[in-house]
Amino acid sequence: MAQENQDSKKRAAVGKMTGFIGVLCNLLLAGSKLVIGKLAASTSITADGLNNLSDAASSIVTLLGFKLAEKPADKEHPYGHARFEYLASLVVAAMILVIGFELAKTSVLKLIHPASIEFSMLMIIVLIGSILVKLWMMFFYRKMGDKIQSNTLFAAAADSRNDVLTTAAVLAATVVEHISGWKIDGLMGGLVSVFIIVSGISLAKDTISPLLGEGANTGLREQLIGYISSCPLVLGCHDLLVHDYGPGRQYASIHVEIDKKIDPMVCHDEIDRIERECLNRFGVHMVIHYDPVITDDAELDQMHHQVLTILQQIDAEITIHDFRVHTHEGKKELVFDMVVPSEWQGQEKNIVRELTERLQKENKETYLIKITFDLEDRA
Repeated sequence: MAQENQDSKKRAAVGKMTGFIGVLCNLLLAGSKLVIGKLAASTSITADGLNNLSDAASSIVTLLGFKLAEKPADKEHPYGHARFEYLASLVVAAMILVIGFELAKTSVLKLIHPASIEFSMLMIIVLIGSILVKLWMMFFYRKMGDKIQSNTLFAAAADSRNDVLTTAAVLAATVVEHISGWKIDGLMGGLVSVFIIVSGISLAKDTISPLLGEGANTGLREQLIGYISSCPLVLGCHDLLVHDYGPGRQYASIHVEIDKKIDPMVCHDEIDRIERECLNRFGVHMVIHYDPVITDDAELDQMHHQVLTILQQIDAEITIHDFRVHTHEGKKELVFDMVVPSEWQGQEKNIVRELTERLQKENKETYLIKITFDLEDRA
């Protein structure tokens, strides 16, 4: 826990420092562009300046988000406050969208009523300087994002990259109009607003997904299952569920299968070791459910193989576990858990019906089948 608190403080320190630098850079760019845009009567430059102003506000929200996210867990929030980072990103996305739509309205008016841009070398210097600053910010955000694995900073890096493209478009419009006389300022302003809106929508989608409870990413899922499956005593694992309470705050549960003949205290010690190792290696608080399995029953093995063969002929992605055979009122009862692909969800009764019919036909015997359909992360 001490290591976790230290990592949380490091993450917050990096995030706040990055946010503070973002505020300063974006305010400088916004001020210079708004002044030049006003003097030159350029909608596209003014739009780009307002975009930088929204970026400054975004950096302030990001700074606050990291500050609030570092609050320790309390009675009301036992899993901590790390999701404040996601909420900060969501506020930033909303601000970007508002700015984008306002700029789109202004650009349409400029298209309807075009006006000439007052060209100057100062304007060109400011725009070129802006491109260079935003390039530096893009690499800076990306480096800091890699350092603490922050989607918020990766989003800021992508936004800076978009700013480079939009400012380059504004510069191109200014030069084209000066050389050719074509009044494309309103058009470029509209393109800038489209970039802003698309960026806002993308950021909102990336932020809302973990808040709604998305599954574990494929890389993490493979790492967890690969490690646990390789551990001594573990015969198999299933029912992995990962819950995201914010960056650095992931909790997971999984079932592991161990031979029932092994001493339960030995199994308990091994499970405790695996849980500690999952936290040390992957930063995941793991809770493991112990499933004792029978490994020396020929009839059970034969039935398990037959059932699995039938199910994989229905769909090769179907998996089963916790397979048991009982006798109930003179009939054999098959009890097991099943995980089905997403396209079969809602059609579980069809699977059970087909399995029952094929077992009865192949064995000339009626079976009672009890299946628990499990939910499992399959990202």
